[in-house]
Amino acid sequence: MVFFLLLAVFAPVLAPHEPDEIVGQSFQSPNGEHLLGTNDIGQDVLTELLYGARYSIAIGFLAMAISVVIALTFGIISGWCGGWLDSILMKITTFFLTIPYLPLVILLAALLKGGLITTALILGVTSWAEMAKVVRSQVLKIKKQEYIQTIQAMGAKDGYVMTRHILPELLSFIAYHMIIRFKSSILAESSLSFLGLGSAVVKSWGSMLYYAQAKNAFLTASWRWLVLPPGFMIVALIFSLMLIGYSIEGKVNPGREA
Repeated sequence: MVFFLLLAVFAPVLAPHEPDEIVGQSFQSPNGEHLLGTNDIGQDVLTELLYGARYSIAIGFLAMAISVVIALTFGIISGWCGGWLDSILMKITTFFLTIPYLPLVILLAALLKGGLITTALILGVTSWAEMAKVVRSQVLKIKKQEYIQTIQAMGAKDGYVMTRHILPELLSFIAYHMIIRFKSSILAESSLSFLGLGSAVVKSWGSMLYYAQAKNAFLTASWRWLVLPPGFMIVALIFSLMLIGYSIEGKVNPGREA
């Protein structure tokens, strides 16, 4: 994971060319000047790959952050306050859970085609409901603990208890679900971009696969440098996030290690 973050941060330094610069003939195979060849309009594929790391990770991170913030807000308030507020928030959550995720994302992406922020918003606001349900169940358990009831009896306000005591109890749980949402968001963005529904402004790894498919690279020898590199990077990043998630899950749910 650190490797991919370094690629994203230092892409402008590591990339041999500007991302939109046409540097040679189209469909050049890898050579000394262009280590991963060129695409259909003569842009350097290595440069695209390095900048693609920046955009794929940025969209995935923003979508994850949006999803986690909404999930925590709904889950903590619902679990702590209960009553009519809990009922309303959970009805909204259940509504989002009943809508098929992928068709909803595809529909919104087709209607709201935009840049990085728009794509991240679409992915974030459609993927929070499951985590919110689990957060609520965790809060219901924590609020029954004796020290929480003691703090309440001493007159602590709800906002203080939620931010100073409930939220810290959820940190390892939040870290695990952040990794899961990060992984899922990167996969979803790659899928949307491959379908031509991703950001129209920046080119991510999924966009590289889309343009490769649009130019029939899958049917020619150029698939080796237009398809394999972005495909490998997506798989490798997802695999690294899965490993991180499994290591955190062992602390969140020790019973799963058995």
